[in-house]
Amino acid sequence: MSRYASLSRAELAVLVPELLLIGQLIDRSGMAWCISAYGREGMQQVAIEEWMAASPIYTRRMQRALGYEGDDVVTIFKGLQLDIGAPPQFMDFRYTVHDPWHGEFHLDHCGALMDVEPMGPDFVRGMCHDIEDPTFDATAVATNPHAQVRPVHRPPRTPADRAPHCRWTVTIDSAHPPVSESEGCVALQRSRAAAVELAPIDRSEKGLADYAGPLLSDLDFAAFSHSALVRIADEVCLQMHLLDLGFRRAIGTRSTLDEARTIALRQLVGIAGVAAERIHRALDLPSGMDGALRVLSLHPLLNPATYVHASVSDAVVVRPSPAHEDGAWVARCGPHSVAPLQAVVRAVDPCLDVEVSGSDAAWTATVVRRDDPAPVADEVAVTRISTGATFTFEPRRSLPITPV
Repeated sequence: MSRYASLSRAELAVLVPELLLIGQLIDRSGMAWCISAYGREGMQQVAIEEWMAASPIYTRRMQRALGYEGDDVVTIFKGLQLDIGAPPQFMDFRYTVHDPWHGEFHLDHCGALMDVEPMGPDFVRGMCHDIEDPTFDATAVATNPHAQVRPVHRPPRTPADRAPHCRWTVTIDSAHPPVSESEGCVALQRSRAAAVELAPIDRSEKGLADYAGPLLSDLDFAAFSHSALVRIADEVCLQMHLLDLGFRRAIGTRSTLDEARTIALRQLVGIAGVAAERIHRALDLPSGMDGALRVLSLHPLLNPATYVHASVSDAVVVRPSPAHEDGAWVARCGPHSVAPLQAVVRAVDPCLDVEVSGSDAAWTATVVRRDDPAPVADEVAVTRISTGATFTFEPRRSLPITPV
């Protein structure tokens, strides 16, 4: 059973957008270390390769899970609303549908741009041109290989306060040369994460069991059933794992094994701490050891339960799992790698620590209290620089864009 099933429907409606935003922040954690290792252009290429590898796989998974499979613009836009690459409000996509084959979107707010603009126009151009051009089409290929996503305008912004931040057209035409899946995507399809089977949504429950209706301006997650929200939460965690596996593959082609392990561990420590902070705050969980254990049970590091075999009660007990076979996040934790788990518990209380015993694939982590608070890990501090670390969601009305 999913560990998210223990949450109420209202709690899940709060948690799901948090998970989508956490997925976006993975790159804020990882790319800082890639810049150090490979320079700006090398970092950009890592980002392109990881997103092109992961997004077509997880986009199709979500389409199947929520019953909105298709080959049109509406299907592409629904997928973006449930994509860690476009978390609601932080990446504030606004959609227009002209017909099944023509549409537009613009961003009233782009949190990624807010993070990058202070770094200068070269970094902005790298994200908004070099990275977006191939990755937007790679996401669309999950729906239709003849889809093209093209800019009307995009940053660097002229004038400096230009709004909306960018505008794009989406056109599907059989005359367009088809986009093919990347080499990384083909390789990632063989991962255990890509093939994990999750429990079907219980259609007898109160609330929406799918997203088969009209395209909505903003998803009202509270309108979904408990079962649907559990499935969405688990799928979003798999999106994160797939992105991380794409990241691991990209850095693995550029670094020695030890160097790649160091970069991957730093990425995990940074996102582990910030994710824990957001989960703890969003769900108003208790402080102390009980709160830390609850955060661990809900953390993407240990979810979904079908992929990461673990139990959380008085301690965290991890067993060999498909995630270990993939070399996913949990495989970077254990008796000889406690920093990610420390980042999680210290997000709840800086005086907390973990003691881990066992082997690399089967271990037990016990939360303990120390007398003195630990300093914030460098990796967590780097990730906190993102505006997403403290971003606050606001209530939105959910209005239909397309007819029922």
